[in-house]
Amino acid sequence: MSPLNFVNDDPEKQNQQYGHRRVHEAALLARTVVRLRPAQVAHRIRLRTLRTVERRWPELVTRSVDPPTGVTPGWPASFSPLDAPLDHGDAAEVAQETFTFLGQMRSLGEPADWHQQGAPLLWRFHLHYFEWAWALAQAPDRASARASFASLWRSWRTSIEPAQGDAWSPYVASLRAWVLCSVFDALVKGSGIESDYLDQIAWHAGYVQSHLELDVGGNHLLKNLKALIGMGAFLARPHVVANGRRLLETQLPVQVLADGGHFERSPSYHCQVLGDLIDIRDLLESTNAPPVVGLDDAIDSMRRWLGAMVGADGEVALCNDAIPIGTHRLAALEPTPPPKEPVMVLATSGYVVVRPDEHTQLILDVGDPCPDDLPAHAHADCLSFELWVDGERWVVDTGTSTYEAGPRRAYERSTAAHNTIEIDGEDQSEVWGIFRAARRARGTLELITSVGGTVEVVASHDGYRRLSGSPVHRRHWLISPGRVQISDTITGAGTHRVVSRLHVAPVATSRCFITGRGGRFTNETCSTAWGFGRLRPATVHQVEVNGADLPRTLGWLLEWPSDRSPWSEHSRTEGSTW
Repeated sequence: MSPLNFVNDDPEKQNQQYGHRRVHEAALLARTVVRLRPAQVAHRIRLRTLRTVERRWPELVTRSVDPPTGVTPGWPASFSPLDAPLDHGDAAEVAQETFTFLGQMRSLGEPADWHQQGAPLLWRFHLHYFEWAWALAQAPDRASARASFASLWRSWRTSIEPAQGDAWSPYVASLRAWVLCSVFDALVKGSGIESDYLDQIAWHAGYVQSHLELDVGGNHLLKNLKALIGMGAFLARPHVVANGRRLLETQLPVQVLADGGHFERSPSYHCQVLGDLIDIRDLLESTNAPPVVGLDDAIDSMRRWLGAMVGADGEVALCNDAIPIGTHRLAALEPTPPPKEPVMVLATSGYVVVRPDEHTQLILDVGDPCPDDLPAHAHADCLSFELWVDGERWVVDTGTSTYEAGPRRAYERSTAAHNTIEIDGEDQSEVWGIFRAARRARGTLELITSVGGTVEVVASHDGYRRLSGSPVHRRHWLISPGRVQISDTITGAGTHRVVSRLHVAPVATSRCFITGRGGRFTNETCSTAWGFGRLRPATVHQVEVNGADLPRTLGWLLEWPSDRSPWSEHSRTEGSTW
């Protein structure tokens, strides 16, 4: 069977289908690459050339950054990384060479298999991040933890060749380098592996310095720069720190938007970047190094943005590629409490936060899905939203459960997986592959009013203009305590299939009255993600019109009582019909 899973055994027809798919993918690639900056393409060629050369001669690419003679490497005792005290797994489990990432437990086996080719790529990355070492560093039996880490270190060093494979993706190496510096005092200093360990940190410093992900940018590049600054400080090499600081100063105005959001428009990556910036600032302060210009302002604005984008259940909104962060991690980031106003507009990143009363919160996605030159974490979700009532998430985003290629990844990025309108079975933004997007919807916030406890928001996007008749989707929210009314108008010409969807958590089933209008109303069970490898049941409500002549209007009405009793004990309020 071919990789396209053809069911037709006619070789000629298979070849035709394969050819059509190749042409389609080539067109998608062209529409994706055209948005990249020339410098990105040049850096991608540079990195690929480096990786090719270092497969045979790694010493030609990477030069170790050794500490000055007579200097004892290390970080100041006054500095503690943000992540160090957080939960990183079970130390006893790690000591047995067993690791749990993304909901999957795997053992290295005997002999130890550090390559784990049967595991998902992201699982393998987590193995080589070495963040599990923090669990050992926090273990109460320090002698046992040090012995376990030394055994794991020797095993890893024997199995993993320098600059080869998953372990030496620049992003993975950067994360690992930070951890290696962090746990040195607790797990390594004064032990039999110290000399080799310090040599490896020096090697990591040279490797990251020559493999900066300037082709990707975004959170990957910031992770590189954090590692570079951290290793420069650890190895007492001020010029390495200065290089990292200089590049970080150029990235801050690019990656931190005017409203404080990270430019990849993912709340969970926003948290990751904010944590990195806090760590960098605190480390520089503890070493009396010059500060990064603009860093304090960036941290303050990112904390304000995060405070707005945390839902009433204490977790971030799951817009684009996003996963729950956890209350302890969120607390460590110190998000600023949101203002008391009923509407907060995060204009640059394209979100509107609505709180018509103390019981109700909505987060509306009304902006662009991603930066022009970095579509990796974009979803086709413009004009989608989430709804919280009394601290519970009722209307939910489908979320992100995997980065593995396949139907689930494709679905979670699709328009059909979000609380918005799909036309002709197409995605509003052409998300494809695992981390790519070609033509993209452009969101426009048109109107916001807030009068007497009722908030009105109107926004539109042009993602479907590429279809015949150039459809445009405009959504009108009317939000008040106990009530959300949505009207979707599709303008343009021609006849189309239009589907509007709402993904609703089980907790809302007996508490919220949901009515759809403008088409055939149905519902069915579905699953939504609550982090990698974690799916939860939900119900997707649909309003569908086959053969709709444009313009066309569809809509939703959501109502609930304020006293939290089931709908069966209430009659509909006056004026609830449309």
